[in-house]
Amino acid sequence: MSDQDNRYFEELAVGEEFDCGSIDVEKAEMLEFAERYDPQPFHVDEEAAAESMYGDLIASGWLTCALTARLLVTGYMNRNATLGGNGMNDVRWHRPVYAGDTLSVRVELVEKRSGDNPTFGHTRVKITTTNQNDDTVLTMYGLGLVEKRDAA
Repeated sequence: MSDQDNRYFEELAVGEEFDCGSIDVEKAEMLEFAERYDPQPFHVDEEAAAESMYGDLIASGWLTCALTARLLVTGYMNRNATLGGNGMNDVRWHRPVYAGDTLSVRVELVEKRSGDNPTFGHTRVKITTTNQNDDTVLTMYGLGLVEKRDAA
């Protein structure tokens, strides 16, 4: 852990950006996820996907969200005194994600407010997921709860 880890609400600054690392998209995981949760033909059937506008199997957008969440948690939330979150807004899939892509996640703190509870504050972060070509594949806004130092 670095000196910046486990920072409290008061120590976070609007405009700060966090690099949350990257993760590879694996075909087997794409298929397993889609077969269980999002069995659209272009997610689970190679022949149908080849004939689709995508030209190949693409990852479910929900898998893209899950992979993004993994990086968000390890690269941002676990590095601060996060108490979890209370939602995501404006989830947008901008481009398809393919097997073999490498996704990277960047977080920008765009808003923070104290709220009524003296033990934690509210944050709003912009989450941007890009592929290996730096093309944006996903954007969304996370609504978080971060512990206040005085409450610790």
